[in-house]
Amino acid sequence: MTDEVATLAGGCFWCTEAVYQNLKGVKSVESGYIGGAVPDPTYEQVCSGTTGHAEAIRITYDPAVISYADLLAIFFATHDPTTLNRQGNDVGTQYRSAIFPHSPEQEAEARAGIALAQADQLNPIVTAVEPDAPWYPAEDYHQQYWERVGDRNPYCMAVIPPKLAKLRKGFAERIEA
Repeated sequence: MTDEVATLAGGCFWCTEAVYQNLKGVKSVESGYIGGAVPDPTYEQVCSGTTGHAEAIRITYDPAVISYADLLAIFFATHDPTTLNRQGNDVGTQYRSAIFPHSPEQEAEARAGIALAQADQLNPIVTAVEPDAPWYPAEDYHQQYWERVGDRNPYCMAVIPPKLAKLRKGFAERIEA
């Protein structure tokens, strides 16, 4: 079986990337921008909220080891899919909760994943299923941010450890030893 790709937007890409980096079956995680109108946007442009892009991650994974449904379950468990255009103190369309499927099968699984996650939520899930769009990798200094410098960034220290705790609590068997 060949590797597959999943593209997810769940707020700050530093925080989302950190969740997926050490999962069994995940080959790579790249931070970037998707879903906007400006070609080759910069971080500063995306942060302005005027380009239409979301901060997102692109996950390359082995579906024989971890399924798309598992990636989605982790996505819904480690961010707040009930806040429109917001994750914590990050506000704007660039921080929206969205899934960008790469096939009709992924789209069907994304919609099923939203329905399943909704059963565990009191508030309505606002995660959008958006069409696949051009992907723009974020600048090099954003890649593997948590592993490189996150523990020296107060924002990351406030946001990422609780996400990783949720990951360990609900998906310990999926984490690389």
